[in-house]
Amino acid sequence: MLEFTKGFESVNKTFRLPVPIVEQLETLAGKYNTSVNKIVIQCLEYALENIADPDQKSNKVS
Repeated sequence: MLEFTKGFESVNKTFRLPVPIVEQLETLAGKYNTSVNKIVIQCLEYALENIADPDQKSNKVS
């Protein structure tokens, strides 16, 4: 289940996303009764934690 920390510092940014991705994000937000913003944050955190680093054997960002 999706869980989020409240009360974090934030900044406003604008990103252009393909329509199919936005539709998937909206579907997930509805399924988990949360905001698209929270879904995007969790997806980005996961991606950043699991990005491939060619200088390390591990796929985790240090």
